[in-house]
Amino acid sequence: MCRKTAAALCLALWPLAAAAAGGDDLDLVAKAVDVQILPGYETLAAASAELDAAAAEDCDPEGETLRDAYNSAFDAWIGVSHLRFGPSETDNRAFALAFWPDDRGASRKTLAGLIREEDPVVNDAESFGNVSIAARGFFALEMMLYDGSLSEGDPGYSCRLVRAITRDIATTAAAIEADWDPAYAELILHPGPENPIYLSDLEALQELYKALMTGLEFTADSRLGRPLGTFEKPRPKRAEAWRSGRSLRDVQISIAATSALAEILASDVPEETRAPLDVAVERAGRLAGRLDDPIFTGVETPTGRLRIEVLQQAVNDVRDASQAVIGPALGVSQGFNSLDGD
Repeated sequence: MCRKTAAALCLALWPLAAAAAGGDDLDLVAKAVDVQILPGYETLAAASAELDAAAAEDCDPEGETLRDAYNSAFDAWIGVSHLRFGPSETDNRAFALAFWPDDRGASRKTLAGLIREEDPVVNDAESFGNVSIAARGFFALEMMLYDGSLSEGDPGYSCRLVRAITRDIATTAAAIEADWDPAYAELILHPGPENPIYLSDLEALQELYKALMTGLEFTADSRLGRPLGTFEKPRPKRAEAWRSGRSLRDVQISIAATSALAEILASDVPEETRAPLDVAVERAGRLAGRLDDPIFTGVETPTGRLRIEVLQQAVNDVRDASQAVIGPALGVSQGFNSLDGD
């Protein structure tokens, strides 16, 4: 579906595609794989390859082409960032693409160290793939493109570092897509006693339900909760991707993507039963679309803070409605998620 579609448009179309795929004759797992997972990772791989090509063409951190490619690839990542299982978890690929939150400033320290020492690791793709995760992925690239203090070293080395990061993003995204299509897709689509991961349809459904719930939780607690801080001490610079002005954009895309997955998983639930979920999904999307606060600086004013708190509650309402509607209908629970830690 998304092979030739821009990432942002592809994400916007997911809910429509989910509705079109409705019907008792389609398996819910197959819907999720065909409508969201495979197209999403295909879009991520394509956008990441375009990002790498843009950096190879011109590594100017303020260049419009490079920044546009960065945003398109980041859009694609946010659209699948809730799918934290399978190939995205192999070799910590998800963290290699998106090391955030970074409470200790590891990305800045690691990047500054590479620049200061002009570490030759940037010259070899395989070697760079083994550097600290803090120096890899979209957040490291954001610092290189939008944090002027990191451009004080040799411009030639900074250029090579930017290209090493984009090459690594493209390699990681391509590896996730390659592992999903067809190998991992076959595993989740065909559970059974010989399957090393999913023994039953229920386990496959639970994986998707867990991804939905974890994604909604991360958006509410981290993407919105972190900049909110406390009333006495709001933390706008703890917002996701605030340097590049993406904080609200990430929330909007994540709401669209998780809502689309919720609609897929609830597609066989009777309309009357799923009504609370439909209402919650519509409200969260509407509130996110109306909010005019790109990097959540509004948390520092009572009115602005209230709007963000209302949006946060709306996301939590989607999660509560998913738990009430989808969980019992499918006979699944959230269980452990990959963001819980050890």
